Amino acid sequence: MAAAPAASAHTRVRVRTAWLFLAPMLVVLSLVAGWPLLRTISLSLTDATLNTLDEARFVGVRNYLSYGPPLDAYDPDDKAYYLYDEGADRFYVLDEATGRLTDETDPDALIVYERQPGGYVDTATGASADAVTDRLFVWSGVLADARWWRAVWNTLFLTVVSVSLEVVLGVVIALALHTQFKGRGLLRAAVLIPWAIPTVVSAKMWHWMYHDNFGVANEILLGLGLISERLAWTADPDLAMAAVIFVDVWKTTPFMALLVLAALQMLPTECYEAAKIDGIHPIAVFFRVTLPLIWPALLVAVIFRALDALRIFDLIYVLTPNTDQTMTMSVYARQHLIDFQNVGFGSAASTTLFFIIALATILTLMVGRFKAEAD
Repeated sequence: MAAAPAASAHTRVRVRTAWLFLAPMLVVLSLVAGWPLLRTISLSLTDATLNTLDEARFVGVRNYLSYGPPLDAYDPDDKAYYLYDEGADRFYVLDEATGRLTDETDPDALIVYERQPGGYVDTATGASADAVTDRLFVWSGVLADARWWRAVWNTLFLTVVSVSLEVVLGVVIALALHTQFKGRGLLRAAVLIPWAIPTVVSAKMWHWMYHDNFGVANEILLGLGLISERLAWTADPDLAMAAVIFVDVWKTTPFMALLVLAALQMLPTECYEAAKIDGIHPIAVFFRVTLPLIWPALLVAVIFRALDALRIFDLIYVLTPNTDQTMTMSVYARQHLIDFQNVGFGSAASTTLFFIIALATILTLMVGRFKAEAD
């Protein structure tokens, strides 16, 4: 097998020049994005709160997944966990340094359990204390939280449905705007209005439009006879996600249409002239000529929109704040960081979100590469 030819001196100079021009951007990117990411990962390995950032303890991966006393039962002043068995109505204290578990329900008759390699045992009788610890110790962390997995499902569902609808509608709108007709320039500018409006502004606007008593959405649907009574779009658990998806599609479809339209304008006209001469049906031309040619641009648009949808926050937070039915991963992380002031746990959620987005990006690029090679 022959060795690969060595790069010429001119090629090496061009590569060095390229890296020289890229260096400032890479330095800025490492400071703007790299440092916050590393800081978030480091905080996710601690028990930091907004009030104890400087006194945070290293807890390893406990914020991600752990089995033991609940993290919120820890008292940093006493360096102990204060636990309560609701079923038996008994109070326990777990010393962090010694691992000793004490039943302090009756101060005059304390029951002490010592930690052994095989588990806890009663120091007085030597009997196993598995029944006690099974009630007190729990699986905790982001990966053990059912609300986190609900947020993951909500995010993935919103991403798949929204991006799919936006691709279809964006391609249709782009094809319509690509044809020649009077007022095409004005219509192109008008289509971009939803995308140009800031997300918070459009979300607040739709929040009022969805209002069950004063919203125009109910008025229109009642007037058309499509509904028989006013609906609480953002408060009804069965309607909230659909309402959010509709607004997201309304706002971001112009972005998809703009990228597809740019790709359509770059296509060679010879292919279409040959197809017209051969009498090929326009639908067949679209699937056999247009779609394969615009596929790279469409893939880029899908990646951008998928990444944006996976980290969606402002639209959800304005339309349906603190609602489990529409809570996304970003809203979940923000709730623990700000509302609960649990920086360590919230950072773990943010870090997990980052890796999910990175994995989704890699998988999307792999699928696109395989399709391009197959074509």
